[in-house]
Amino acid sequence: MQNSDKFGAGLSRWNPAPAPLQFIFFDMKLDAYLERYGEHHQHPINKAIHWVAVPLIMFSLLGLVWMIPFPPLTTFLNWASFLIAFTIYYYWTLSKPMAMAMVLVVGVMSYFIVRIELTAAQPVLVFAVIFVLAWIAQFIGHKIEGKRPSFLEDLRFLLIGPLWLLHFIFKKLGVSYE
Repeated sequence: MQNSDKFGAGLSRWNPAPAPLQFIFFDMKLDAYLERYGEHHQHPINKAIHWVAVPLIMFSLLGLVWMIPFPPLTTFLNWASFLIAFTIYYYWTLSKPMAMAMVLVVGVMSYFIVRIELTAAQPVLVFAVIFVLAWIAQFIGHKIEGKRPSFLEDLRFLLIGPLWLLHFIFKKLGVSYE
């Protein structure tokens, strides 16, 4: 398929023309993001590391943000709520089925974040250690791959990593994410 068929007449895969009033975050189709992200993740060891490290980074980042003190308006609202809302909205603009799946993933992660918050003596330390170790693993994977992490070229790929993993699950299950 030619770029003009997939991305519109005269548009490049990586630099489609922005629509009026379009946020910088929403300038590519999900498949283009996944393809570009995948180019940096070809080595089987790097892929395996990503299957462990990406969810751990997501989990620990949510946990760290969750721990930031929030005015006691309600027990269900905290700073992570805003991060989750923004991220799910972004995913919704890319793929409604994946956004809905990520709501489930975040729900499970939130359950375990609360368990750690209630049982760990220093939950921030728990999340910080997970975060640091998972990032170390990511960089080891990219050293093995011989390619820089894709987010060093475009920060949006920090949000695409979880969807890249999820798209493999969708494909395995035969579920469309379009």
